[in-house]
Amino acid sequence: MQKDIEALNDVTKTMIDSYKGYEQCLEVAEDSFPLTNSFRQRATRRSELINEFQAEVRSLGGEPETDGSALGSAHRAWLNVTAVFQDDRKAAVEAIDDGEEFLADKIENALQDETYSPRTRELLQTAQMSAREGERFAEAMEAALER
Repeated sequence: MQKDIEALNDVTKTMIDSYKGYEQCLEVAEDSFPLTNSFRQRATRRSELINEFQAEVRSLGGEPETDGSALGSAHRAWLNVTAVFQDDRKAAVEAIDDGEEFLADKIENALQDETYSPRTRELLQTAQMSAREGERFAEAMEAALER
């Protein structure tokens, strides 16, 4: 049970980073309704996943993670700096792609451990699918911005 709590909290921290990243991208994409709408939908879905992970940690008797990681804060700071030097939309989409890939890979590594409860594995797999969808979204956005 403790192992499940630790895995869920570890992924939760990274999902909180991802959520904050989508929120930051909303600010960058203010003038583009399709981008804003897409970022808002992704942020909302990520927030829902965070809530599911936190609820499961509580049900296991643990204290859920409520803050992101130092690495995530550094990544968002990098986004702010790079946005000054390049197109804000492009920087935002690149940051999303990097963040989603990091999250998906982190979850893939966690799923190598087959001792988690079925519910923990289910949550991890759902979050991994969401991250992979985020990667595909970012790749499509990158392609559209290059046109």
